[in-house]
Amino acid sequence: MRQNRIDLAIKAATGALLAVLAFVIVYSVQDHVVGVGDSAPNFTIKTESGVEMSPRNFGGKLLVLNFWATWCAPCVQEIPSLNEFQKMFASQGVVVLGVNVDSRQDLYRNMLKKFKISFPTARDPEENINYRYGTYRVPESYIIGRNGKVLQKYAGLPEVNGEWKLWTDPEIVNYVRSLL
Repeated sequence: MRQNRIDLAIKAATGALLAVLAFVIVYSVQDHVVGVGDSAPNFTIKTESGVEMSPRNFGGKLLVLNFWATWCAPCVQEIPSLNEFQKMFASQGVVVLGVNVDSRQDLYRNMLKKFKISFPTARDPEENINYRYGTYRVPESYIIGRNGKVLQKYAGLPEVNGEWKLWTDPEIVNYVRSLL
């Protein structure tokens, strides 16, 4: 009788441990994707110009965080408009930060020169930052408010009413102005 209770207790403990293990595995494999209204995950990255940047050190500015790569056709398409967008809004408290995920630094640097990219950029070839945001394809952009919350997310080029837009499109520009 006593052996039956011990066996039953071992089986119950084993079952409970298996349930906990299954929960831990499912929770750890589950992707966390940052969306509108979420707090932007913090990070620190050194830009091409040597400045350390983080969503927390923008001093009340609006941050446009853009993940891109040189091999990505939509990324190449949007870079000139992001350049113009940054120039348009720089004096109004908006900062564009481009995070490049290329493994080859030479391709990244050639792109900077070719397009004369004027907004701060940095490389994250290990994709640590975009992983924290749940970003697995490029381009993907987040507009992060002064309070650190994600105000808008664009998976791909910016989209308004189902139409792809560039950053200098009046609808995107007016939307950003409404956030200031």
